[in-house]
Amino acid sequence: MTDTNRRVIFAKRPEGWVTPDCFRVEDAPIPDLADGDVLTRNIVMSVDPYMRGRMSDRKSYAAGFELGETMNAGAVGEVIASKNKNVPVGTVVNGMLGWETHTLVKGGAGLMPVDARAAPLSYYLGILGMPGFTGYYGLLNIGEPKPGETVYVSAASGAVGQVVGQIARIKGCRVVGSAGDDEKCAWAMESCGYDVCFNYKKVDSYAKALREHCPDGIDVYFENVGGEMLDAVLANINPYARIALCGMISQYNLVKPEGISNIQSLLINRAMIRGFIISEHFDGLPGFIADMTGWMKEGKLKYRETVAEGIDSAPAAFIGMLKGENFGKQIIRVGADPA
Repeated sequence: MTDTNRRVIFAKRPEGWVTPDCFRVEDAPIPDLADGDVLTRNIVMSVDPYMRGRMSDRKSYAAGFELGETMNAGAVGEVIASKNKNVPVGTVVNGMLGWETHTLVKGGAGLMPVDARAAPLSYYLGILGMPGFTGYYGLLNIGEPKPGETVYVSAASGAVGQVVGQIARIKGCRVVGSAGDDEKCAWAMESCGYDVCFNYKKVDSYAKALREHCPDGIDVYFENVGGEMLDAVLANINPYARIALCGMISQYNLVKPEGISNIQSLLINRAMIRGFIISEHFDGLPGFIADMTGWMKEGKLKYRETVAEGIDSAPAAFIGMLKGENFGKQIIRVGADPA
């Protein structure tokens, strides 16, 4: 076993867009384990939009990253040393691990074993992990789609959006999406079953595009973008529309976030907008896993990832993800799968 850990340190808070100098990559010794501790060799790691909020010093729903400390994220690793009888060596686990090759987990806190034979390990960070559960919960519990309704999904080909669109299709809805690339739109329609997916970078007006592609209005909107797109949706919603507020990626890197002008549409249409934090709903995980694995076995779900190789690639992959350069779920391949 190596005694060196390569890790990514949070070096500077960003002002506006995240830049490479916000991070520092370094080598450090692996600390000794105390009773109850577990050491993982990290295999695959996730980078997600919500992490941008953790880089700021303002209040958010998740604890912020500390300057000078190792970044962390959802990851899957193999236990290679353990002083915890409940987490033996050789166990493959999912949890909040560091942006690093090895993570010392105090008391084994938060680690959940996963079946390395049931699905690719990266799926536990995507379609069978937090992004998949986010799409599943937000659509079904807040959007409550009904057959024949129109569901609109911004960031249609992203880690969450691709799941939302496919579940909406399974539920008998007309599904419309948008993405910032023609290839992403084509994949959303061909592989995920979107009825329409338009390139938002090529339209003159978001509101006009939504009127064209949602001629019967929008009944359910799964919100990933915010800003001008949310304003356009509010101009096109139907009475009693439901909006699941998952993220607002267009606003995360702005020094001064944009306002919206169509808020009165919520009143006029007796519509509902509800934000949610998926970590508050983990009691729904068993139903999510049962439904998703069932649909996957039936061939009803597809999933796409972008994989960056090596822990050194994490900062650039994170920045690229915030700019929409990834296609599907952004994954960092840190190490090899278990033998």
